[in-house]
Amino acid sequence: MKRIQTDKIIGDLKKKLVFLVGPRQVGKTWLAKEISKGYKNPLYLSYDLETDRKIIKETLWPVGTDLIIFDEIHKMRGWKNYLKGVYDTKEERLHILVTGSSRLDAYKNAGDSLAGRYRVHHLLPISYKELDYAGLLTENSVNFLIERGGFPEPFLAETNKDRDIWRNLYSESLIKEDVIDFKDIDNFKAIKNVFELLKTKVGSPISYKSISEDVGISPKTVKNYISILESLYIIFLIRPFSKKIGRSILKEPKIYFYDTGLVKSEDGVRFENMIAVSLLKHAHAVTDETGKNMILATLRNKQKNEVDFVLVENDEVFQMIEVKLKDDVISAGLKYFKERNNFKGVQVVRDLRHNKNTPYDIEIMKAQDYLKNLLV
Repeated sequence: MKRIQTDKIIGDLKKKLVFLVGPRQVGKTWLAKEISKGYKNPLYLSYDLETDRKIIKETLWPVGTDLIIFDEIHKMRGWKNYLKGVYDTKEERLHILVTGSSRLDAYKNAGDSLAGRYRVHHLLPISYKELDYAGLLTENSVNFLIERGGFPEPFLAETNKDRDIWRNLYSESLIKEDVIDFKDIDNFKAIKNVFELLKTKVGSPISYKSISEDVGISPKTVKNYISILESLYIIFLIRPFSKKIGRSILKEPKIYFYDTGLVKSEDGVRFENMIAVSLLKHAHAVTDETGKNMILATLRNKQKNEVDFVLVENDEVFQMIEVKLKDDVISAGLKYFKERNNFKGVQVVRDLRHNKNTPYDIEIMKAQDYLKNLLV
């Protein structure tokens, strides 16, 4: 299926060097090669391949190459200055696309060496909006995304058996290959136990102390392991928004998986995870495509008033989002923060017959309708 960001990436390639970043096996290489079909003389180079490394280091690509796809080039020492040199000396017709599965934050860490030379596009799992864009929606698409997750291979798998085989191999390779390659780990069993434990704690405030007691390591080590899993696009943390809220906001982040299929919990939590991925994807797209700075956060104070998510644009709350399986009564958290801060809000419900307006100027919406309105 054609990914919704394809045309925007193609447009940006005509202006700048483009970074395509996101989780492993989310479809970055496939999309890059699909884009290459629109070029006469494209070249795909992976730094993981010895033959390609020689071509990269010695800049030995053929004359007339009009697109170079650099995959995993962040593993090359001095890669930022290398890309700067290639970009600054290239022919005008040569376009450059850089992909990578590890979130070493190529674009954020690029620093001054690549300033003004690049654009970023985050490729995240398939969303409801993308299924709508591709004409693949069904009445069961929301539940299918909850069950399968949005990674292309398990989502498009013919059987649940194929899905399960993929996910088992994916989980094993994430820990055994990506984590170990990313950083020296002195206790492989411990980080694997943290990974497994996190699958049961989705949507809840993270207690490093509690996890440390369960696994038998220090809270500092737990925090370090979670940071590694986050850096590798395995999990993402959503932190509380505090501006204009006061000191009563709790600081513990909540955790979610990029692959909803990894979550081990009841339907409500898995649905919340799917919405979290969709909202994160939307926030990245707003930032990548408009230049506005949008982040995904949460609201929660010591008095136990909370809202699942808030989209924050340029440090101002753009929208509060509460997620429910069936409840068509406005949540107490939405009402609380609406009354005190006048934040706009919506309650997104999976099982809802009709959208509903409320006296609080907060709409209760079917998940399908809300997800269709996101950017990606």
